[in-house]
Amino acid sequence: MRSREGYEVAGGDVDHSEVRSGRVVRRWSGGLVLLVLVLAVVSYSFDLGPRVLGWDRPSPVTAPAEVAPPPGLTLPSPSAAASVAQPEPDQAGDPAAVRRALAKLLHDKDLGPRVAVVVGQVSDGATVFKTGPSSITPASTMKLLTTTAALATLGPDHRFSTAAVAGASPRDVVLVGGGDPLLARTPRGDAYPPRADVTTLAKATARSLKQLGRTRVRLGYDNTLFAGPAVNPAWPSTYITENVVSPISALWVDEGRERLGLAARAGDPALAAATDFAQALEKQGIVVRGKPRPEAAKPAAQEYAAVHSAPLAQIVQWILEVSDNEGAEVLSRQVARAEGEPASFAGGAAAVKAVLTRLGVDTSGARILDGSGLSRDNRLAPGTLLGVLELAASDDHSDLRRVVTGLPVAGFTGSLTYRFDKGDAAGLGRVRAKTGTLTGVHVLAGLATDEDGTVFAFVAAADRVKPIHTLDARERLDEVAAALAACSCAAGPAS
Repeated sequence: MRSREGYEVAGGDVDHSEVRSGRVVRRWSGGLVLLVLVLAVVSYSFDLGPRVLGWDRPSPVTAPAEVAPPPGLTLPSPSAAASVAQPEPDQAGDPAAVRRALAKLLHDKDLGPRVAVVVGQVSDGATVFKTGPSSITPASTMKLLTTTAALATLGPDHRFSTAAVAGASPRDVVLVGGGDPLLARTPRGDAYPPRADVTTLAKATARSLKQLGRTRVRLGYDNTLFAGPAVNPAWPSTYITENVVSPISALWVDEGRERLGLAARAGDPALAAATDFAQALEKQGIVVRGKPRPEAAKPAAQEYAAVHSAPLAQIVQWILEVSDNEGAEVLSRQVARAEGEPASFAGGAAAVKAVLTRLGVDTSGARILDGSGLSRDNRLAPGTLLGVLELAASDDHSDLRRVVTGLPVAGFTGSLTYRFDKGDAAGLGRVRAKTGTLTGVHVLAGLATDEDGTVFAFVAAADRVKPIHTLDARERLDEVAAALAACSCAAGPAS
């Protein structure tokens, strides 16, 4: 049976001492709770926690420098640590020394009849050596212009978003492409830079939908952020069929590849991304009715979930290190949007040129047809590339610094990992450069630090190389950069 106090007893006998104890315990418990509440109100009203209990004192974990020493202990005031190395003044380059270091290398027949080399000192931008034609085919060194303009217009901390929003009816979901160049199909925890992915987006979207009681939806996808053709008319038509580059899209996964690691490109990258998103929703218990269809999202549509890219600075490093064509083309269109131009190939080219001109880079005679350098009809003065490098390396534009710190390092990273095995060993680790390669076109553009510590920006290009001499021409350009690093080319402190 159960007593009136609610205790289970055996045989109907009640132990009245236990009942009285229970009453006492409950009374004390209630009083204790009331006391705690009163103390909390008083503490809040009179700010006793921070003033008396020390709740606002700095934490030794999060702010150790702000923790005061115990009473009675006097600590000496900190003093500045002595420098382990004295700063060296910026060194000016000696044009005669640079000429002697490079002259013999520039007449190698493997380089063909058109060889352009220009060298400038980063300390003040002065040109110390120049030879060859005034205009070259830049190939992938065009990415230096694109990434510099992107950092200048968007900022190094900018992130691109991909979102799932409400559609025209309560049962509609729209996947909105935000022009994330590195959006992935599935999570890639070991990737650098980190990738947003549509599988994670689908999980978050499914949670939001279930909270609203929706488990059956129709899916649309919005790829309207960019304008114009997806394939550049200045590219050979075989670039798509031979899997050189994907159709450019504001919505894709794995840069338009059908599967990560495969060269094959999707014919419609946006549809492929939406299909992957739909499959991921299905795995989360959301039934997707029919096939994904194009649908422009409403400007103020309710957002169910969103994923965000790595910061732009990390994306820039990736694009320069591996010479990512698709990523560069997406950034070109993002620059166009930031500059109020149509987000197309033409709009991106115009915007990039305008941004660089505004920053003081001489773009005279530049013919820019894309953001990646894939077009053989692009033309740049070597001095334009040199100007971009000097701009990004200058102390006045720290927001552009990732352009030079993100360059491949000779013999160690990115597209230079397996190069610089010929020529002076001084080039290893002391040359950072962007490669540019098309059939018959070979370019290096970057920075070299010589034996005296002088930092030079350089451009070395040969754009009429016979295919049979491809590897030899590449090695000769490596040797040019390595010779600059091995030179004692300082003339003295820069004035």
